[in-house]
This record gives sequence, C-alpha cells and structure tokens, in this order.
Amino acid sequence: MCGIVGYTGKRTAAPVVLEGLHRLEYRGYDSAGLAVVNGGLQIFRAPGKIAVLERELGSHLPEGTTAIAHTRWATHGVPNTVNAHPHADCGGTIALVHNGIIENAGALRQALGKRGHVFRSQTDTEVLSHLIEETHTKGASLVDATAEALRQVEGTYGIAVISSREPDTIVAARHGSPLLVAIGNSENFVASDASAVLAHTRSVVYMDDGEIAEVKPTDYRIMDLATVEKEKVVTQVDWDLATIERGGHAHFMLKEIMEQSESVQNTLRGRLLEEDGTARFGGLNISNEELLKVQRIVITACGTSWHSGLIGEYMMEELARIPTEVEYASEFRYRNPIVDERTLVIGISQSGETADTLAALREAKRRGARTLGLVNVVGSTIAREVDGGIYLHAGPEIGVASTKAFTSQIVALALLTLRMGRLRALSILQGREVVRALAKLPELVTRVLAKAPEIEQLADRLIRAQNVLYLGRGYNFPVALEGALKLKEISYIHAEGYPAAEMKHGPIALIDDLMPVVFIAPKDGVHQKVLSNIEEVKARGGRVIAIVTEGDTALDKLADYRIEIPETLDLLTPVLSVVPLQLLAYYVAVRRGCNVDQPRNLAKSVTVE
Repeated sequence: MCGIVGYTGKRTAAPVVLEGLHRLEYRGYDSAGLAVVNGGLQIFRAPGKIAVLERELGSHLPEGTTAIAHTRWATHGVPNTVNAHPHADCGGTIALVHNGIIENAGALRQALGKRGHVFRSQTDTEVLSHLIEETHTKGASLVDATAEALRQVEGTYGIAVISSREPDTIVAARHGSPLLVAIGNSENFVASDASAVLAHTRSVVYMDDGEIAEVKPTDYRIMDLATVEKEKVVTQVDWDLATIERGGHAHFMLKEIMEQSESVQNTLRGRLLEEDGTARFGGLNISNEELLKVQRIVITACGTSWHSGLIGEYMMEELARIPTEVEYASEFRYRNPIVDERTLVIGISQSGETADTLAALREAKRRGARTLGLVNVVGSTIAREVDGGIYLHAGPEIGVASTKAFTSQIVALALLTLRMGRLRALSILQGREVVRALAKLPELVTRVLAKAPEIEQLADRLIRAQNVLYLGRGYNFPVALEGALKLKEISYIHAEGYPAAEMKHGPIALIDDLMPVVFIAPKDGVHQKVLSNIEEVKARGGRVIAIVTEGDTALDKLADYRIEIPETLDLLTPVLSVVPLQLLAYYVAVRRGCNVDQPRNLAKSVTVE
C-alpha cells in the first residue's frame, strides 16, 4: 500500500523522487522519507504527509544523482519519524524502502540482535537492511547481498535499496507488492506504479514475484533470486500525465465522479455488437465452447469491487441463468472453497494488485478453475496471472474512494453477462435490448451528473447526522451498500446499507426524526415493495431521501427530498443510481472539512493482508 520511487541518472535525484512521491501519496500518507547517495548516505524522514518532509528539507535539497523515496501506510509500528522509511543498516551504508509485511521479522530480529545488530525502529522492514548489511559489508555486491537476504524472508515485499558503496545503483525486488522499472534516456527509475514516473518516461518493465532488478543509469538487469538473468518485455504506458492531474476540480474524487460518462463510454468502446445482440472482448482468452462448459461462477473481490460483484451475481443469474456466488477475497483464500474445472472464478480489482483478491485467484487456479480478471490497471499482477480478463479502461483513479471504477466494473460485468447469456438462454431480441441500453448509458450518466448543484444543496442536511441508513432492493441493494461505504469512508459519518425489507428485522429500531434514511427507489420490478418500506420509515418519523426515476410521482408525498435519475433497464440502474450517492458523500465530506482524497487510515491499493 506504500508508495516507492527511485531514480539513478545524471540529474539531482531528490527533486525527481519528491515529485514522484507526490503522485504516489494516495498509496499512503502516514509518513514520508528519502535517502540520497551523496558521497555517503543521507536520510531524511518525517511523520505525516510529504509536505511535512518538504518543509523540513527546506529549499536546500541534498545533492546526489541516486535516491529512493517512500510514502508510508503504517502496518508495523506507529507512524512517527523513527518508523518512517527509508531504514538504514548499523553502519549507515545501506538505505531501504519497503511495501509489504515481513512475517518472520520477529525471529529474524532476534537472531540479528544476537549477532550484534542494533535496531532503531519498531518496523518489520528494518530487518531487511540488517540482513543485507551482513553480506554487503563483506564484499558481496548490493544485488547479491539483497538476494541472499530475501532468501531468508517470509512474507510480502516490494523493496528498493541503495548503498554508498555502489553510488549509481538501485536494487529492487518484489514478492506480492507491485514494482516496476522505468526506462529513460541515460536515467532509470523504479516505482510502485507508473504514475510516479510518467513525467519522464512511458517505457516500463513490470516485475513479477520472485524477481530482483539491478538498475543503473544506462542499463538494468532483471533476475530471479538465484540471480539468473531473465528476458522481460518493455511496455508502453498508454495514458499521460494530464490524466492524473485534477483538471481544475477541487479534488481527484470530484474529477473522477465527473468523468464517469467518459469512463463508461471507454469501457463500452468497441465491445457492443448490436446486430448479434452480444459483446466481444479482446483479451478474454476463453472460447465460446469453454464458456458453455462453465456450470458455476464465483466472483471474488474486496470493498467497492465486492459491491459491483453482487450486482454481477444478480445479472448472471437473471440473464445467463448460471449459479453465481460472490465471496470476500479475504475469506475465500482461507477457506476450503469448492471450485473445479467447471467453475469460472472472476476477480475484480481496480488496481489489479489487491493482495487478497490475487491470493484468491491463485488458489482458484491451483484447484483447476478458469480465472478472469476485471481490472483497471494495464500490466497489473492480476491482469498478468489470470487466464483472461477485461480491462475497464476507466483511466487512472487517484482518489482513495473508488467512483468511476465502480461504474465501469458494473458495465464490464453487464458485457460479460450479455456474452454468457447469448450463449445460453438470452434471445437475440433480448440481447439487442441490452446492447441498446448499454449504448445509451454515457448520455444518461451525463444527465445525472448535471444534478450536482442540487445534490450539493442537499448535503447541508446531512452534515450533522451521526448515523445514516441506506436501503435498496434487487439490483439496488448493492448500491445501498456502496452509498453507505462512500459516506463513512470520506465523511466519517456512520452509515449502513441494508436490503430494504431487512429494515424491519432490526435496523428499524434506530429510526427517529434525527435519522436520515436514503432509499434507492427507481421504478423497477420491486418498486411497490420499496414504497411500503418507505411508509414504514415515515410512520416512525424518519427523514427520507429518495433516488427516484424521472417522472415518478409516487414518492412526492413520502420523500422529504427526491433526486431523479433517467429510466433504463433494471440491471443497469445501479450505474445511474450510485452517482447521486457518490456526489452526496463528496459534498457532505467537504462541508465537514474532511480530506476527501486521502481519508484517514485508508490507502488506495491494498497490497498487504
């Protein structure tokens, strides 16, 4: 979850890595630090955000043309200066930054302590610096010493290491945490994702688990931990720096909400076949014959992606008539799941690096299941390891609270459902109806986004709430879960999502005249049932905010506040109904003075367990 960037070349390195670090701050902001080879080794660290580190550095940045930097999401040890990265060895020769968790750190620390090593922090990371020191100071090269240290480690890591003994070298290695090497002109970089280096190059080499890289200004080598060299493909990143800037918006989250017409369009582009009433994919890598052999689907994901998976379950069972289950990836990986060669396991992850989802997919493959990935980041680990997949093409998502990735995930699942359905029970006429509805979605999302000023005014009604209940049925029950998650993620107001009918089995006890209740109540197949649930809330004095279909007057006297969305097919309604809830959470959080893009205790990409 932490952010790593390193540079070696001709330029002064500190400004380069600090710039890259700012673009990685969404990965963690508990502390920050950098190390520069400058004759010896200089290390600078500070708790809090990168701006705090920069204030401490002042205008006189350290010289030196090789540096590594880190922004931390704390796991082991409180976020303070002592626990901030980089971590050094006893002699101050080696500096190391790390993303991941060293599971046997306790045993290693104890053994190193007996051999005379002195530890300064509470972190698991520091043991790596001392392990590398043991052989590097005896004459081993930095890459050989790092490989030897990593052979003793259990757990996950993405690391970058520098040494004053090899002033133009960065060693990088990964196992379970993303890392890449970026290739410039007489300068090279390492980073935990491409956003850190896009100002300088688009040529990147994605590292795989068990690989170690030796990076110098004019060349690089990638090897396994036995230091046997490997051939790797250089990938060109297909988005540029402008796509990860705020573009005039106050926050990345608002920018990404407002981009959803475009991101939905990008997910659909080139995939709709109206004449045949189906969808096509470039990278599915599973034939129609193989898809027909699928007897069961398991969708595995975490957080917001889990919510989109629930919607996918409803779609698959209704249109394709395939039994479908949705599993929390963190639970799936530790159970004894029943999957076999007739099971299709779909992993959903915006980053393509979510540790639990990746582990769940690996377990499914080990048991013989076919695997698909729905990811947004090209070249990510999940994208490389699954049998086939669907890229969302939603563009970079920097705000920690996911928005446009969620709606693109729903659209991608609808496309996959369409393909599966047409191979089975879905008629060509039904398929064409779905295709036409999907094609209209970008325009309909634009109409919902136009209601932002109206939703902004409504936010004033929620800023003092202590609890909010979100209720929906059918396809919009997962939207209730997602709306509640967005509110608590960024505004810190307690919120819960429930199926509307479950309200009377417990949550109704909470309802009074101080309790806002948000109903997702479009005019769909369960509309009348939701109206009955709203009546129950009003009878107990609850304040009702309702998401309703344009022209539906049934809630005029029941709802205290109404937000209208255009009509579409029931299965696509979540793409529209979630947008007002995203905007509502955003405006409430802004009014409460919360840091919308970097909510406390959260990070964008959860690459540790």
